[in-house]
Amino acid sequence: MIIDTHCHLNTTEFDVDLHDVIMRANTNGVEKIICIGMYKEANLKALDIIERYDQVYATIGIHPSYVSESYDETLFIEQLKQKKVVAIGEIGIDLYWVKDNLDLQIELFKKQLDLSLKLNLPVIIHLRNSAQEIYDVLKTYQGLKGVMHCFSEDIIWAQKFMDLGFYIGIGGPVTFKKNLVTKTLVKEMPLDRLLVETDSPYLAPSPHRGKRNEPAYTKLVVEEIAALRGLTSEEIALITTENAHRLFNFGGNK
Repeated sequence: MIIDTHCHLNTTEFDVDLHDVIMRANTNGVEKIICIGMYKEANLKALDIIERYDQVYATIGIHPSYVSESYDETLFIEQLKQKKVVAIGEIGIDLYWVKDNLDLQIELFKKQLDLSLKLNLPVIIHLRNSAQEIYDVLKTYQGLKGVMHCFSEDIIWAQKFMDLGFYIGIGGPVTFKKNLVTKTLVKEMPLDRLLVETDSPYLAPSPHRGKRNEPAYTKLVVEEIAALRGLTSEEIALITTENAHRLFNFGGNK
């Protein structure tokens, strides 16, 4: 049993064959899928998907790339209280595409972190070229819980975030031959802080690199991690599934 803790079934890439994609995930041992919010339309689409598929759960949030989108806390609270919404995200800071709106990104990030504490929900953190900036914000909070999504930094940064109580999300890039940083991280980090994900439709693992990613490929991430740790795929699947259940409230009792 595997849980894909981060994918975007709510993007246009899955409009034509969403049902088939979810069925393939089931066939490949992926028992639960978390569909991640990014902006208003994507949030609404995620809520629609979880109504139609028992194995899919959702998060609600505003991605830092959509910092200009209006933040409606009343609407957010209403959506976040729905039974199969398990986290706030994805949220964070992205300094890869745009660097001149950092203050706005931090302001939006903090608003959503405040809401996570108010509602006792975990957060899905987007971090790109912004490890220091993210850390400087998170260390000012107490009681946060969540995951550093698609983590690409080294073990030193991972330990800093784990010390703050966060899990580390590992996806398709761990299978890339030259990605020695992530491979080393997976070898050295404690397994009780590890989550697996796809970030579908992005970042497909080898041998599908460059093509559309999908939740079924979480199995390939698990297999690569197992090989790196000298364990079986079944052991890694069990460990990461237990971690996901510990972090996310799949039971819906809020």
